[in-house]
Amino acid sequence: MKILLTGHKGQLGTALMQALASHEISGVDLPELDITERTAVFTAVAQTTPDLIIHCAALTDVDGCARNPALAYRVNGLGTQNVALAAQEFGAEMLHISSNEVFAGDRLEGYDEWAPLNPVNGYGRSKAAAEFHVTHLLSRFYIVRLSWLFAPGGRNFIHAILKRARETGQLRVVTDEVANPTYVHDLAAAIAQLVETHQYGVYHLTNAGACSRWEFANEILRQAGLSDVVNTPIQLKDFQRASTPPPYAALNNNVGKALGIELRPWPEAVAAYLNS
Repeated sequence: MKILLTGHKGQLGTALMQALASHEISGVDLPELDITERTAVFTAVAQTTPDLIIHCAALTDVDGCARNPALAYRVNGLGTQNVALAAQEFGAEMLHISSNEVFAGDRLEGYDEWAPLNPVNGYGRSKAAAEFHVTHLLSRFYIVRLSWLFAPGGRNFIHAILKRARETGQLRVVTDEVANPTYVHDLAAAIAQLVETHQYGVYHLTNAGACSRWEFANEILRQAGLSDVVNTPIQLKDFQRASTPPPYAALNNNVGKALGIELRPWPEAVAAYLNS
């Protein structure tokens, strides 16, 4: 299969380039390609003539999206529309990477793939707009939602927790933000499995199980041998930031599971990350 990957320099893009190496895969990213420029997107797709476009490129600075929602839409909404139009024009399948932040975060039981979207912040609204464009322009598409991605070699929640724990010996972490930690290599392997099926639709691909940020931090400390670090539970209202995350936005994997696509429990993924 010939694959074009947008955002191939990012954490997920890098992992996908490895996981899909058996295919004829090429990547495009900034500064060579700006997805908000439709002509440039069409040119890149015309030059590579892919069977599948995997669209990872996005503005993922959640607080930045809250401060500048117009920019968030331009990159995540309009940019995705351009990629979807190019897929339509050149007859390619498309796999779009989305987020649990397209949901309001008010379901303690988590969200199924078919739940209605109701984002509560600028990032979520821009990703919901992206999903709208994909679903209304294409018939052969996958939408893969994820949450709390972590990858070796990059800044992420695990990196931040360990850094602060070692520097200060104490933490304050929220208990009322719940989702699914997702290890980038497990996700990339699941996507590689999914694209072989041609079973189009919406998928929730995260490591199994959900937890609060506070529980996530406790498990990181335990596995890192830092259980003596004080981790004080707080609430979202006590942690000031530009964006308001969805409080209870765990993703339920129903559709992928039916195809035999499941990711291991998140504590096992944390162990793999720390061992890497």
